[in-house]
Amino acid sequence: MAVSKEYFGEGKYVEFKEEIPKKHEKFLKDIIAFANTSGGKVVIGIEDETGEVKGLGEQNPFKLSDAISNMISDACTPQIFTDITAKTLEGKTILEVEVFPGTNRPYYLKSAGKEASAYVRINGTSRPCGEFILKELELEGARMSYDTLWEIGDSYDEEAVEALMESMYQTALSEYRGTDAQNAVHKLTTEKLEDFGILLRKEGELVPSRAFTLLTKPRERYVKIQCALFKGTEKVDFIDRKEFRGPVQEQIEQAHQFVLRHTNKGAIIEGLYRQDVYELPVSSIREIITNAVLHRSYVDPANIQVSIYDDRVEIDSPGMLCAGLSVADALSGKSKCRNKALAEAFQYMNLIEGWGTGVPRLYKACAEMGLPEPKFSEFGDGIKVTIYKAINANHEANPSNTGLETDSKAGEKTDTSRKTGTETNTETNTETNTETNTEQKVITLIKHNPSITIKEMALQCGMSVSGIRYVIDALRKRGKLSREGAQKRGKWIVVDSGD
Repeated sequence: MAVSKEYFGEGKYVEFKEEIPKKHEKFLKDIIAFANTSGGKVVIGIEDETGEVKGLGEQNPFKLSDAISNMISDACTPQIFTDITAKTLEGKTILEVEVFPGTNRPYYLKSAGKEASAYVRINGTSRPCGEFILKELELEGARMSYDTLWEIGDSYDEEAVEALMESMYQTALSEYRGTDAQNAVHKLTTEKLEDFGILLRKEGELVPSRAFTLLTKPRERYVKIQCALFKGTEKVDFIDRKEFRGPVQEQIEQAHQFVLRHTNKGAIIEGLYRQDVYELPVSSIREIITNAVLHRSYVDPANIQVSIYDDRVEIDSPGMLCAGLSVADALSGKSKCRNKALAEAFQYMNLIEGWGTGVPRLYKACAEMGLPEPKFSEFGDGIKVTIYKAINANHEANPSNTGLETDSKAGEKTDTSRKTGTETNTETNTETNTETNTEQKVITLIKHNPSITIKEMALQCGMSVSGIRYVIDALRKRGKLSREGAQKRGKWIVVDSGD
């Protein structure tokens, strides 16, 4: 009778060995890989390909257990912690070697060195960790965060620091709703930035950390978000694509606006009020993009990608789950933060509500909207979050759960929400020359008050300051809006509102 790996736990964290290989390195490779990632089990006495239980034969399980413990201790460094248990399965004795995720990473073979023998677990197999993952493991083992390291070569710039503190303060005001919450936001000081890890002290002098650079002007060209809208369900034909650079907190808003522009939405009108209803949980998608920026590996020279298809949205982020966190942990709301200074900054700006809540909240939002369950998975050395649209048999967006259905003749969506006593009008939010709903709001505000500030627009639109800046930039590029006079005393001019 065959047994599956799932009998012992999640399959990708389980390895079967019929016996200890003569070349112990083949056995120790899995032990090291589990210690360097999320832990796992090596079960001895089961054939790997068939799952057939062979047992230990004439071997004494207790002597074999001691031999395995000594082998791991003698060959591997730092010390790897295991729990070895003899079990009976189908009348035969097997050994279960449970390996715990280690904290003193990287783990490797003493005889070969860490560059040649540090392994990690990727997609259910043990593989050499490679240069970038090795750097991440070294940072984890040293209890260090990449973003709190000194940005060598940069010096303290008082003007840049003041500008960052003001920008973070304005973002915090725009992200918090209500006067009481906004009054509770205090202006930043250099001491607070130092406490966050955004500024450091070297020989008594303030210097910028890498977090400061990420929040102001990232150096590395790969610190960006690539967004694309594809035709159909394959990554083949582009309909639209953009790359967003600059301060990472602004990249988040720009990527979110890209998703909004390419997400179908309807308008539910109740009395005199209109409410936009999107086919996807766009607020949760913004949080997932925020988490991707916060938790990504900035050692890995890859970038975040947001891909929109007919049937789904995918958000890819470079870097494995850090510090022994597993997918199951992430889904349950547990979190271990890779970039601690950014996390402090994001919390101050209210870009995150609490570490680890984004994924569970996404699952809840999809369930409430009647959408398929999203998927959170590791792919190679990265993380992918997939949010599915409602799909019908013809692979088209099926908005039946939002009270909308597609009119095949007109290609538009019609009202099916009579049971709720509301009227539903819908529009497809694509990037055309017509203003989006947010752009229309901005134009209306400017018409009523040409001297209105970006901060005031953000408060009235319920958006962040960076989000309003993005909308204004889009309008100016299309020739819909211009600015006359100085920044503080000037005024906006609507060139062509589309009326």
